[in-house]
Amino acid sequence: MSPQAAWSSVQLEALQMLEQAIIECDADRAREMAQEVLRQNIDPVEAMRVALTRSAETVHEKFDSGEYFLPHLVLAGDAMTAAGEVLEQAIPKSLLQARKVVVIGTVEADLHSVGKNIVAMMLRSGGFEVHDLGVDVKTRAFIDTAKSANADIIACSSLLTTTMPYQRELIEDLQAAKLRDRFKVMVGGGPVTPQWADRIGADGYGRDASEAIAVARRLVGME
Repeated sequence: MSPQAAWSSVQLEALQMLEQAIIECDADRAREMAQEVLRQNIDPVEAMRVALTRSAETVHEKFDSGEYFLPHLVLAGDAMTAAGEVLEQAIPKSLLQARKVVVIGTVEADLHSVGKNIVAMMLRSGGFEVHDLGVDVKTRAFIDTAKSANADIIACSSLLTTTMPYQRELIEDLQAAKLRDRFKVMVGGGPVTPQWADRIGADGYGRDASEAIAVARRLVGME
C-alpha cells in the first residue's frame, strides 16, 4: 500500500492546503502549511513528492494557459522554496548523507524556478549534495561553481525556447576548457526534449522531477 493510501483526511487536507498556498504564490502561508504537514506526521519526502510536484504542475498549466504570467512563476517558486526549506529540515540525516554533488540552476535570461526548485529538493532528499545557483545563471557561474564544489553533475534548466542555446553554450564552454569529461551535464525544462539533449551532447535529460532524479542516479552509478 502506498503512503498516500494510509493518510487520514486531516493529513490529506494539510497537503492540499500546502499545495494551494504554493499555487496562490503565498510564501508565508506555504511555510506555515509545511509546518502543519510535519505536525500531522507526514513524511517530508512524500510531502515534497506529492504536494510540491502537484502544485508545480498546476502553476505551469496556469502559465501555459495564459492565466499566470512570469511574476506568478517567480512568486510560486518563492513559496515552494519556503515550504521546501521547512520540509528539508525534517528529513532524517541518514538520508542526507551526501554521496554525489550536483550544481543546478536556471540558465541565463530565464527566471523560471518552480520546476528547478522541485528537482533540487528531490535531489537533496535522495542523498545528493546540491548547490542551487538560482535563476538567470551565467555559463561561467555554472562552471566555476562545479569546479570549486568538485561536482559530479551540472544540471541546467530552461523554460524558454530563447534561452535553450545557453544549455548548448555550457557544453561548448566545458569542451573549450577541456573540462567536458569531468562533469556530467543534465538538461531539462518545458521546451527541452530528448532530441535537443542529444543534439547538444548532454549526458542526460529529465522530463520531470522524478525522471531527473532517476537519470542523475544512473549517471553517477547510484543505481
